Amino acid sequence: MRSISNMSRFSCFFLLLAFLALGVLGQNGPADQNKTGLAGTFAITNATIYTVSGTVIEKGTVVISNGKIAAVGTNAAVPSGALEIDGTGMNVYPGMIDAGTAMGLLEIGNGVEGTVDNAETGNINANAQAILAINPHTSHINVTRVNGITTVLSRPASGLISGQSAIINLNGATQSEMEFVSHFALVINFPEISTFAGFTPGVGPRLIDFAAAVKRRDNRLKDLKEVFHAAKRYGEVRDAYAKDPSLPVPDTDLKMAAMVPYVRGEKPILFNVQRARDIKGLIAFADEMKIKAIILGGREAWKVGDELSKASIPVIYTEIHSNPSVEDDPYDVLFEAPSLMKKAGVSFCISTGDNGAAVRELPYQAGLASAFGLSKDDALKSVTLYPAQILGIADRVGSIEAGKDANIVVTKGDILEATTNVEHLFIGGRKIPLTSRHTEFFEAFKDRKLP
Repeated sequence: MRSISNMSRFSCFFLLLAFLALGVLGQNGPADQNKTGLAGTFAITNATIYTVSGTVIEKGTVVISNGKIAAVGTNAAVPSGALEIDGTGMNVYPGMIDAGTAMGLLEIGNGVEGTVDNAETGNINANAQAILAINPHTSHINVTRVNGITTVLSRPASGLISGQSAIINLNGATQSEMEFVSHFALVINFPEISTFAGFTPGVGPRLIDFAAAVKRRDNRLKDLKEVFHAAKRYGEVRDAYAKDPSLPVPDTDLKMAAMVPYVRGEKPILFNVQRARDIKGLIAFADEMKIKAIILGGREAWKVGDELSKASIPVIYTEIHSNPSVEDDPYDVLFEAPSLMKKAGVSFCISTGDNGAAVRELPYQAGLASAFGLSKDDALKSVTLYPAQILGIADRVGSIEAGKDANIVVTKGDILEATTNVEHLFIGGRKIPLTSRHTEFFEAFKDRKLP
């Protein structure tokens, strides 16, 4: 009886697993699972090649082999056995890069808590690692990459110190397969001057006066500096013990240990900051702390372009679809902001700043900037070469050059135009199927007739 009872339990357990598996498949669908594509040697011929780092090549050839760009130019030879793609009438671009997302960390923000992993409890979470939480099978990946975005930065968002961001390619069945830079930058929500003090249901927002807002900001900034100094001291103690093991064994603090390379200026820090007055505060903070700062957000960065240029602090601009902070600012100033930063000599790139679903809009945001003063050349660079330079990965991606990773997009038309279709896509030299939840739904319902 006992053996029959155990067998029944096992049967019920495996039956439950089967139902759960069917439920997951029913939710996601086959198109939402990360199809890693076809490997091999490819040659895209007779195409217009936008190298981004150099001149445009008419009727050129791009050869892809072993995951790399093997050759590019008008005289590039097609290797024997290569799969040839006739690019007549098509354009070839480097894969686009969004440097400010939460890709893979958040699926459904409202109502499905199990799909939200972009935030930790507590205020100091330097040891939180985005790379460990990314879901490679999120449906956001497929709908993003079929629009020509091949690489993104994914970052946590909560508390004062949110955690460590990761740079990933949008292809792979596991985090390690997607990993480009596992721990790129620490993410900090820089203390800001805000008169908003909360929200009371039935009453509305609670406000404090400006002087109190400044004092509150100063206190938070003081706390942040103390954390930085504590991390530096922790690093010094660990270094001293490593040199002289006869010293007392220091206590292990995972949060302080995670911060050490960032507070020492060895690795960059992403500061989420928007207003001009707070950006000025960040410039002073970065100079005092001797750190490598990058601005994430930068809604009013255009107002302090000269200061940012002088301080050599780059901006990952995520605010092109936001409203101006000040009522007297022109309605379209955030469309124009990239061109204003470019004129001021600020190193910048354009990012959607989105959690995942709308990252696919990246090319259209760059196209919008090109309609408001940014040259078409710089608009294309703002989502290819410029983010690669800011993220320190321009030696591998961001332009079409021999020896770089083969993250390549082939289109009919201008890649920054909403009417343009992506015809072929390569990530890490693999030819990726252009399928997603959107394409699957289109195929399922395109011929449906109304009753």
